[in-house]
Amino acid sequence: FNLPQFVQLMETFVGEDVPLPTVKSLVAFIKEEYKQTEEEKMEQLEKVHRISRLAQRKLLLKALFKMLDNNACGFLDLEEVDAVLSMFKEGMETEALRKAKEHLCSRYPQLSRVGKLSPKAFQTFLELIASEFPGDEDEAIDNLVEFLTTSVERSPMEWLQGSARRKWLHNIQQAAETSGASMEPVYKAVFEALSQDAAAHGDNKMISAYIALLEENQLSPARGQILLRYVACTADDAPYVLNQILYRDMKGVSFAAVEEGKPIHVPRVQLHGNIHFWNYDRPEQERKGSLLVLPLHDACWRVFGILGLDTLRDQREETIFLTHEISFYQGVSHAFSKAYHHICTLQNILQMTVTALDWLYPRAPSIRTVIAYLVEPGKDKPCDYALRKMITTDNTGQKEIHSFPVLLLRKENLYRDYLYRCIDSSEVIRTSVCGEHHIAVPLRDLSGQALGIFDINIGHHRKLPPPEHKDLQKMLKMAQAACSEILKMSSEETEPSYVLEAERMAHWRHAGILFYQFMLQDLRECI
Repeated sequence: FNLPQFVQLMETFVGEDVPLPTVKSLVAFIKEEYKQTEEEKMEQLEKVHRISRLAQRKLLLKALFKMLDNNACGFLDLEEVDAVLSMFKEGMETEALRKAKEHLCSRYPQLSRVGKLSPKAFQTFLELIASEFPGDEDEAIDNLVEFLTTSVERSPMEWLQGSARRKWLHNIQQAAETSGASMEPVYKAVFEALSQDAAAHGDNKMISAYIALLEENQLSPARGQILLRYVACTADDAPYVLNQILYRDMKGVSFAAVEEGKPIHVPRVQLHGNIHFWNYDRPEQERKGSLLVLPLHDACWRVFGILGLDTLRDQREETIFLTHEISFYQGVSHAFSKAYHHICTLQNILQMTVTALDWLYPRAPSIRTVIAYLVEPGKDKPCDYALRKMITTDNTGQKEIHSFPVLLLRKENLYRDYLYRCIDSSEVIRTSVCGEHHIAVPLRDLSGQALGIFDINIGHHRKLPPPEHKDLQKMLKMAQAACSEILKMSSEETEPSYVLEAERMAHWRHAGILFYQFMLQDLRECI
């Protein structure tokens, strides 16, 4: 139990409208009767110490990763890290390094193909190396961290540059987590990050940027199986680029970036001969500048689109993208990918929720309304959070999916405090508000934390009729099972391939079907 869960357990146990002396009597009884053996105390202390040690290690390795990844690329090159570590203890630990690398590649199969270490893979790599050394593992990791820290030198200017870039990347992730499952704030954050970096670290380049996603080509199959649809771009380019389609038989290097899975940099587009220019109003003599196309990868290194940048609006002679800029733009593409897939997952969960509520309403007419909320982190305080009102439905089947979801802050909604207590404890809360009875039920992520809430208003009834209560329990059980499955699917590793926008839509439709799949499975188990 954590503290909110313990408090909720006690409140449920004593019930509502219990006199204060009775509560005090219960507290006194628990204080008197609750005892721990010395063995239990030691086990608890060891557990706390182990959790604290692992948390400290995670923070230490996270800080080290940031220091090594100063351009905020989001990854470290495996071979570069391996080359530096091969000098540890003057090369005496190469065998331990070799074994750790073998174990790492078996755990992350894509590493042998892409050679990029994510923060998680980097931590795993160092832990595997430390496990090969004799003696204390924590001490071995400390020695590795000290060695890597001293092997890399950064100037104050580089530190400031890295810090600013990480802040801009954080804004992209924050936009995804506080957008109410909308992509528009994410697109805005991406283009702001690119333009701010070009101004601060790119010699004040004037850049154009655009995002295109892969789709199955159903419009003109003879022109190739897949196409790229431009879904977002910088404001000045919208009349020429937004919603345009790039086919395989058209000029351009974007499909080469998709197939190779690597960035393609064209320093001078006027000399290339295979560039597609969307802005036909621009005179041919002004079609000069640098072009960069970066593939967008999902967590399994499958390509699902491209991020493109060019400097055609900048009429200066030298506007070539430098290495440190390209590294940061890779970090932006990585941050966008995480944000994009986070929102896809939320949209799938919302689609499943709609299906679950559609199933419930004809079976539980005593329920007056159900409101579904998503939990969002606070913008000012990461430890704080807010509720985003996403779906409202009533016992007539009327349903409203909020296009501009209302954001509820805890300090402004004291009479809805039961919702926030539900998040704190990740437990069901029953309460009465203005004479109406509410049941707040958390929708949990894979770690058991609440990512959403059902606020179920049963009106003046203290309890639902038994058949309706049974159907409500069944709906909540199946919704949680489907939610967990959606979250598992979003983190699943599969063989590298293209990921088409149509597949995302298929997953969205499948999310609704998932609810019925679990309902059918439960029915089979009952027979």
